[in-house]
Amino acid sequence: MKLTIKDVATHAGVSFKTVSRVINHEGTVKPETLEKVNKAIAELNYQPNTAARNLAGAKSYALGFIYDNPNAYYVIDMQKGILEECGRKGYELLIHPCESTQPDVITSIQQMVKRTQLSGLIISPPLSENQSFIAELALLDIQFVRLVSGKANQTQSTSCVIIHDQVAAQSIVEYLISLGHTKIAFISGEKDHKSTLERQEGYTQAMHIHKLDINPEWIVEGRYSFDSGVSGAQQLLDLKDKPTAIFACNDEIAAGALLAARLAGVEIPNQMSIAGFEDSPFSRQTIPQLTTAAQPTKTIASSAAALLISNITQNRLRNRSTEPKHENFTPELVVRGSTGICQ
Repeated sequence: MKLTIKDVATHAGVSFKTVSRVINHEGTVKPETLEKVNKAIAELNYQPNTAARNLAGAKSYALGFIYDNPNAYYVIDMQKGILEECGRKGYELLIHPCESTQPDVITSIQQMVKRTQLSGLIISPPLSENQSFIAELALLDIQFVRLVSGKANQTQSTSCVIIHDQVAAQSIVEYLISLGHTKIAFISGEKDHKSTLERQEGYTQAMHIHKLDINPEWIVEGRYSFDSGVSGAQQLLDLKDKPTAIFACNDEIAAGALLAARLAGVEIPNQMSIAGFEDSPFSRQTIPQLTTAAQPTKTIASSAAALLISNITQNRLRNRSTEPKHENFTPELVVRGSTGICQ
C-alpha cells in the first residue's frame, strides 16, 4: 500500500501539517522537529506525491531550464546538476531548448510558463545576459536565476550565479607568459556571450600587465565550436609573425586548434602551446591533454537550482518578491601537457 503524509506524521509523532511544511521547505519548522520528520521520511522511504503538491497551489513543483548552447557536454552537465538538486528538494525539471536569436523567443517562453505553471526558471547564456529579454521576463509572475559571466563587484538586479571568467582567463595567459611566451594569440567564441568578452578582457589584461604587444592579427574571431578552432589555428599558422601560444575561448575551440597545428606538422607543446577553458571532456580527449580553466558546470547548475528553490520558498512564505541573491564561482587553472616552455 502506498505511503501517505499521514503515515510519516504518525511515524514521526507530529501533525501531518508539520510534515507538509517540511516537504514543502517552508522553513518554519524547529530544527529538532525537522530532523525527526526527515528521519521518518528516510526510514519509510516516503516519496512526496508531486501531483498532489501541485494541486495544492497555483504553481507546480517544477523548474524550467532554458538554454541555447550547441555544446552537448555543457548542456548535459547543467541538466545533471539541476536534476540532483531537484531530486533533493522534491521538484521536477522541464528542459526547454530555444533559439535566442528568434524574434518570438520571449513569447514562446511566456506561453511555456503559463502552460506548465512552472515555479521558476534557470536561464543560461546568451539569453541570461540579454537585458531586453530579462526585462520582459521580469514582467512574468515567476522566479528565475540567471547564469552570467562577470565580476564579483558587478551589481546584478536579479538573482544570479556569476562565473568570474575574466579572472580565470587572466591566470591562464599569465601562466603562458611564465613559460616564456610573449607572442600569444586568442581565438574567441561568439560575441553575444559575455563569457567571450570577459575571457578576451582577461587575455588583454595579462598582456598589458606584462607590457607585451598584441598583434591585431593574433586576435581571431570565432565560434564555440571545434571547426572554429581548426580554421582559427590555420589562420594563425599562415601568419608571417606566428604566435608561440594560443589561448582558445573554450576547450572545443582549443581541441580544434590542436588538431590543425598537428596536421600542419607543429609539435605541441615543443613548438606551440595551446590552452582552452572550461575543463570539458574535450580537454581530456586530445593528445596531449589540454591546459585549461576548470569550470564546475554541474556544481554551478546545482547551486543555481538551490538558489532558485530557496527564492521560491521564501516568496511563498512571504507572498512577496525576494531580494536578489548571488553565488560566485572562479574557474581554476589546470595544467596539462598542451603547454610548455617557449623554445
